[in-house]
Amino acid sequence: MSTLETISSEEFEKMLEDSYTYKLNVADVVKGVVVKKEKDGYLVDIGAKTEAFLPNREVSNFSDKDPDEVIKLWDEKEFYVMKDEEDDEVAVLSLKKLSCAQAWQKLSDSKAANENIMAKIVSTVKGGLIAEVEGLRGFIPSSQLRTGSPSDTQIGQEIEVKILEADPKRNKLILSQRQVYTQQREMVADEVISRLAVDQIVEGEIVRIADFGAFVDIDGIDGLLPISEISWERIKHPSDVVTLGQKIEVKVIKIDEELKRISLSLKRMGANPWDEIADKFKEGDVIKGTINKITSFGAFINIYPGVEALLPSSEISDDYVNVNQMFNLGDEIEVLIKKFTPQEHRIGLSIKDMKN
Repeated sequence: MSTLETISSEEFEKMLEDSYTYKLNVADVVKGVVVKKEKDGYLVDIGAKTEAFLPNREVSNFSDKDPDEVIKLWDEKEFYVMKDEEDDEVAVLSLKKLSCAQAWQKLSDSKAANENIMAKIVSTVKGGLIAEVEGLRGFIPSSQLRTGSPSDTQIGQEIEVKILEADPKRNKLILSQRQVYTQQREMVADEVISRLAVDQIVEGEIVRIADFGAFVDIDGIDGLLPISEISWERIKHPSDVVTLGQKIEVKVIKIDEELKRISLSLKRMGANPWDEIADKFKEGDVIKGTINKITSFGAFINIYPGVEALLPSSEISDDYVNVNQMFNLGDEIEVLIKKFTPQEHRIGLSIKDMKN
């Protein structure tokens, strides 16, 4: 006897009625087939002779995706029910909400596995960058950028990041580019450092500039170029001499194998001006120089490219003088060399002895 023959007519009528009164609930996940494209969305057949509506805005969680690139007619997919049927209104579906839930799960798994992922920079905001990952928006604080400056990264650029925090309930996604760099640096540091030696000349690229110096990428690890090693002449900031992305040759002046740190010098690529002046000046010479810096205790005078000498306030006059009121930066003045020890990088100047 067939199965249909065992079902009573009353039971069959109830089954048929139930099929026509299929009820959707908000937050249900249903399967459906895209059957029609409309101006502002799609009609989806979700069975039981019921059609639901999928708005264009609910097709994708990727901001740059056209809905027609994501979904096609007769595609069969799972949909999230955003709004159930009410009176003559059809149910409203969403693909985006399911994609977001799947993306959050994927990112949580990546964070647990400490994996690196790709993120696309979409905008610059106060304190960092906004990046898109798996259709979700994440924040990269400036402190978690390799260079520390959002302006060094272009909109649309894809960078490798790690996930610091992925919290779907708070819609909070925090990313780090610096942790990727740190991980990569540790992997290559030993090999690179083993090939370097003090006084070796290497080529690198300026990848970060700070008040205290610049960082130079040497075969995958960053070496520090202190501001004091950039130029023999006094400079206010490293950016006065070097720029981001610049290729330069520098000299290795220190290697710390334990901390995996390299110190570099740009100024030592050229001759030491203190060596050059040894036979150019002597004590008792009256020379001209330019004021580079003024302090409460005196003025620093540039007497030769890369060489500064100190004119103490006590050597200006026997009477009290206010150095800041007496001189201006850039003034050219005549001075006497009172003490001359270039081997110690020290030159003392005087004005009052020159007058006497």
